[in-house]
Amino acid sequence: MNCWKSINVTKQYGLHRLYFISFLTGLLSFIILYVPVSIMHGTHAVKEIGMIGFIAAILLLPIVHACMHILPLILVKKRINLKKYRARSLLLPSLAYTQQFLSKRMSIAIALAPTLFITFPGMLASYLFVDYDVYILLFTSAHIGFSFIDFLFVAHISKAPKKSFVENGPHDFDILTEME
Repeated sequence: MNCWKSINVTKQYGLHRLYFISFLTGLLSFIILYVPVSIMHGTHAVKEIGMIGFIAAILLLPIVHACMHILPLILVKKRINLKKYRARSLLLPSLAYTQQFLSKRMSIAIALAPTLFITFPGMLASYLFVDYDVYILLFTSAHIGFSFIDFLFVAHISKAPKKSFVENGPHDFDILTEME
């Protein structure tokens, strides 16, 4: 196998710039999503009891997002290794590594899984639960901002050759092609 491209997104764009663009993406997505929902639902009172659930959901968002990346690997029965780290006496999943290379399609599916399983149901729930639509849209928008790096990953992978493989490392990922 030959390395077609090695990509370190943090090194390429800068950590602070990635955080800033993620924040702006989340803010813009809230503005774009809230306008049609507020037009559709009209004016109504927002239940303040939803704030507790919202704070809990925002705190659990990184863990749920990481689990949604792992879900496609579990569904196709790929062997994974979970790396854990301690953050203020909490064990949080950090990254999942497979022992095998992943195909281009599988890598894209893994990157888009949180969008499919969290963002789209969140948008649907904001239309269904009128009293909590603001909290649900805030959570969904935060997740869209959180998924910005996944969208960068998909953009790089989609430019790769058709029969390429992806090797995910701790800080970067390599796009591999077979030797001809």
